[in-house]
Amino acid sequence: MFNPNGSFMYVVTIVVISFVVAQSLFFLVRAWKRARALGMESKTLRKVVTSSALFTIAPAVAILMGVITLSHSLGYPFPWLRLSVIGALTYELPAAQSAAAAAGASLDSLITDPKVYSAIAWVMTLGIIPGMILVPLFGKKIENGLDRIKQRDKKWGEIFLTGLFMGMISAFLGYIFSDIRAGLTGWIPVFVMIISAVVMAVFGLLYKKTNARWLTDYALPLSMLCAMVLSIPLTQLITSIA
Repeated sequence: MFNPNGSFMYVVTIVVISFVVAQSLFFLVRAWKRARALGMESKTLRKVVTSSALFTIAPAVAILMGVITLSHSLGYPFPWLRLSVIGALTYELPAAQSAAAAAGASLDSLITDPKVYSAIAWVMTLGIIPGMILVPLFGKKIENGLDRIKQRDKKWGEIFLTGLFMGMISAFLGYIFSDIRAGLTGWIPVFVMIISAVVMAVFGLLYKKTNARWLTDYALPLSMLCAMVLSIPLTQLITSIA
């Protein structure tokens, strides 16, 4: 039996993440030296580093929620590796679910079959690689194309961008509404989504009233956190009713 929380998985994860952290520190030192050579004051640089470090807390909360969500079925090391280096829960979870379903397994319990686990790991890893390649090669061309559309017809450009955004959202809505025919319990993901949307709307209103810029960075992870916390009593209530 394969153990997703075994020492081998932790060693691999620590080695990869250590390399990424070392790479980040290398470029941080190079950037600091270059900024000093250009005449920037150390006080200004420390302020930039401090503010950047503080703003990483917001996405780190979302990453932590993702690790906790995936750890139930994939253990802690691999989700920690995937979400710490490159990836997002909005991709990793659907990818893991699709791979598990194709292998005849489920994410409701810890995956201990090595073949199923490796299939899930490969799908999650290989699926994110094209983005790393396509964005540097074609990102600028796509952005220029969108700019040309907006310059020719601003209204049509806005409609086009909205259509792209709604298309992306629709792909994820399929997972949320996929089990509504199962009864009241199948509506739990829908209710959790509504709770998250309401919390996000509240943060939006608070931002308009107070103009607190920190809300723009922490609204998303906090709305996710609130929805996940409230999903526990909500699930228990709906399960007892059903």
